[in-house]
Amino acid sequence: MSARHVHLRAGGVSLLLELDGDRLPVVLHWGTDLGELGDDGAALAGALAEQPFGNPVDGPMPVAVLPETSAGWPGTPGVGGHRGGVAAGTRFRVTGADVSGRAAPWRHGLVVEAVDDAARLGLRLEVEQADSGLVRLRARLTSVPANGPVGAPEGAPGAGPDGTAGDVPFDLAEVLLTLPVPARATELLDFTGHQLRERAPQRAPFGHGTHLRAAHRGRPGFDAAFLLAAGEAGFGDRRGQVWALHAATSGNPRLLAERSYHGRSVLGGGELLEPGEVRLAAGESYTSPWVYGTHGTGLDEASGRVHAWLRARPQHPRSPRPVVVNTWEAVTFDHDLERLTALADAAARVGAERFVLDDGWFGARRDDSAGLGDWVVSPDVWPKGLWPLVEHVRSLGMDFGLWVEPEMVNPDSDLARAHPDWLLTGADGAPLGPARHQQVLDLTHPDAFEHVLGRLDALLVEYPVASLKWDHNRELVGAVVPADGRAAAHRQNAALQRLLDVLRHRHRALEVESCASGGGRVDLEVLQRTERVWASDSTDAHERQDIQRWTSLLVPYELLGAHVSSPVAPTSGRALPLDFRAATALFGHFGIEWDLTGASAADQARVAQWVAYYKRVRGLLHSGTVVHGEHADPAYRLHGVVAPDRDDALFAWVCTATSPTWSPGPVRLPGLDPRRTYRVRPDGPVATADGVASRWGASLPWLDDGGVTLPGHLLADAGLAMPVLDPDRSLLLRVSEVDRRPPVL
Repeated sequence: MSARHVHLRAGGVSLLLELDGDRLPVVLHWGTDLGELGDDGAALAGALAEQPFGNPVDGPMPVAVLPETSAGWPGTPGVGGHRGGVAAGTRFRVTGADVSGRAAPWRHGLVVEAVDDAARLGLRLEVEQADSGLVRLRARLTSVPANGPVGAPEGAPGAGPDGTAGDVPFDLAEVLLTLPVPARATELLDFTGHQLRERAPQRAPFGHGTHLRAAHRGRPGFDAAFLLAAGEAGFGDRRGQVWALHAATSGNPRLLAERSYHGRSVLGGGELLEPGEVRLAAGESYTSPWVYGTHGTGLDEASGRVHAWLRARPQHPRSPRPVVVNTWEAVTFDHDLERLTALADAAARVGAERFVLDDGWFGARRDDSAGLGDWVVSPDVWPKGLWPLVEHVRSLGMDFGLWVEPEMVNPDSDLARAHPDWLLTGADGAPLGPARHQQVLDLTHPDAFEHVLGRLDALLVEYPVASLKWDHNRELVGAVVPADGRAAAHRQNAALQRLLDVLRHRHRALEVESCASGGGRVDLEVLQRTERVWASDSTDAHERQDIQRWTSLLVPYELLGAHVSSPVAPTSGRALPLDFRAATALFGHFGIEWDLTGASAADQARVAQWVAYYKRVRGLLHSGTVVHGEHADPAYRLHGVVAPDRDDALFAWVCTATSPTWSPGPVRLPGLDPRRTYRVRPDGPVATADGVASRWGASLPWLDDGGVTLPGHLLADAGLAMPVLDPDRSLLLRVSEVDRRPPVL
């Protein structure tokens, strides 16, 4: 097979791959669109060939999308494992390659079939590109019998310790898919955090060695890397070339950045597999999670490619995202019909559209120590079932949602007492260590799976439940499947996907929100089966500014749950103004987490104003391009949404701290069309000059005049003087096109 070049290009991004002989494909370029290459592809490949000096092998050292030590790659291999102690490295031989169109939104793709005769492995490698320019990769490995139909000679070594036994499983240790980044990507960005402070950014130089981020929790966790980005020095929201990867698994993700003196730099991703977790018997397969790669000038452009792909999916929610009232912070476990109907009345008065009954409605669940797993409406608390509340909520014009945590059980529950064999254990067979009074239901056990599916299905048949808030409050550290003693995370996650798939197939209108002690399970895999993620249990709007900003790198606002909390945030004790709390929740899927029955009439009226405003602008918020203004003063930030046709935009000017300078100076408004003319004016419930005037003096002239009209290029390049705000205050700006006549430049 002679060298063949495959050029995938869409949305301003090129992915140029080379298949040379029978080796796996190598990425020659991933980044800025190269245009139509024609016959120049082969010439470019020759021009990009590097001097083979200092390599472990003579000649070139290609780094395939699934790197192989047999090609001389000295870094982390693409496939790790062994069959009975041998066949520890791979040498895949390509047997077929197909370049063809895909169903929208994945219109461009390459599928490569390959075999490793010695290791007795078949490989199917998929590379796809969306219209937005987003790329993704996935590998499926299949263990082939000794006489399997993949072209391996009978009795080839690697089948077992003696080289002949064909029934020895292949112990798979890792599958790592990689994309190269250029030498000018000298800085790394990924994320860490903890509960109530998820997705905190951290930066590091991209030097020689391996920067590895991996989870052992059975879910990504609060401190998940989330997205691993490499970029030019000082890259930001709107500047610097950026290349970023996300490993889409709700189990144990693994991301790495690797660079050595050989002149190769890669980003890689996949699933962390514990020892012995995946053992492939003859005919069995393992499919890696999709690894998504995005590129752009600045984080905004790279992020926008993910948002555009998500919004192009057939299952993406199209209806307006309803205003949610969740009962947790209002009543916690104190479920009382009179109290909850009063809360529903208050919710309806402010304009809520969905009422979600949180934890405490089932079994003996009067606190977090008992009843979890007994998915039967408590006859003590609800002697007539949930119907009195459900009918009242629906009579007010709201739909009804319910909290569940199907993957977990309390030891003090009817389920755990009846079926202790349905629980995951530690490696010694003993129960997992205590954590939140919970143990983990073994969804890989067929009877346990059918039980929880049946209970949930029965609830959804009996009651008109529009949405489930699906929680996951215990990590799976050290958990094994009792049936075989092997690590549980991979198979437990696969069972969760199947449970959601079956349930949603039976109840097509059902929406699901992913919650895991807040934001512990936010990834592109869970978003294929949910319509919302709960970004954090922190409803403190000050903390939420950062949590929502970084969560929105992958998650567009319509999928990002954001609620207005009570005047004093229960998660932090911080007192914040109502307008600031509401303006923060506005940039997401807006909701309320507050006992409105105890709110003053003035506060309830103000909440109603914000709800009405959200309904007016949610079409823009949930379809537009998310942008961030880069401002030198760390006390201030500017973020917003620009309509797809750029005729409309909404920005938030936010202060979160006292500033070392008196005036923040001019602030540029990004994302607008430079050739159009726009009117910029204060908007929302806080839309008057008095509402944004500093306590230290008068407002700005353009605010006093109710706005200003300027060409887009001046707003983007020169900017606007912004008002001095007190900490934890914000101003909304609506930007509307005046006409389409090009301004004089």
